Amino acid sequence: MKSLLKRIVAVSLLFFPALSMAVEPLDINSATSAELDLVMSGVGESKAEAIIVYRDQNGPFSTIEDLTKVKGIGPALLEKNRMVIQVKEVE
Repeated sequence: MKSLLKRIVAVSLLFFPALSMAVEPLDINSATSAELDLVMSGVGESKAEAIIVYRDQNGPFSTIEDLTKVKGIGPALLEKNRMVIQVKEVE
């Protein structure tokens, strides 16, 4: 089901590119496990949970590249998701 939802979103962005500009990337420091699972390609429930656990144990991510410190997330997976995630500046 999740795969189908991701495909529908991807196809809709092809036909309606303005939608992709209106959507803000997901902040990995405030995202829930379910949001990470839904938005990030190649990230399922277990990797999403690992991101949350790492964040809880080590504090917020300073950069997107810090995601590679989470077991199971390497540079290739990071690059695949770079456009859909962000680290917001703390105000």
